[in-house]
Amino acid sequence: MFESIQRYRDYYAGALLILIGLSTIYQSSRYDVGTLAEIGPGFFPMVMGVILAGCGLAIAFNQSTAADAEHDAETLGRPEWRGWGCILGGVLAFILLAHTGGLFPATFACVFISAMGDRTMAVRNAAVLALGISVFGVLLFHYGLKIQLAPFAWMAR
Repeated sequence: MFESIQRYRDYYAGALLILIGLSTIYQSSRYDVGTLAEIGPGFFPMVMGVILAGCGLAIAFNQSTAADAEHDAETLGRPEWRGWGCILGGVLAFILLAHTGGLFPATFACVFISAMGDRTMAVRNAAVLALGISVFGVLLFHYGLKIQLAPFAWMAR
């Protein structure tokens, strides 16, 4: 059974994204979408639902090549625990640091720890990636969208 799930994992993943996207579209339709000039509260979730459903369709109907099938047969049944652990650790780091450290340190830790889940990622490259995304995140979310999370916790005091 595990082997059949692994063989069709792209279809299952695509179907899950389609389901999440469609349910997001349905829920966001209950809110005012507004116009492009005056966007309502339902606009962003609606767009994200469409993007999720579109990505799900692309994943589910992506044609695998023979080389991919051979590679899948070789790696079948070997979960990538390092990647799982680093991604979950990155999310937990963001949750723990957002309030106590601020948006910048939380984003930096999340991206850095998650990037280290890739066995080919160098520490320097992960740090540069985390720095770039942290700066972009602070500019976008704090200054652009006015999210009420200070870039650094000591700035909120």
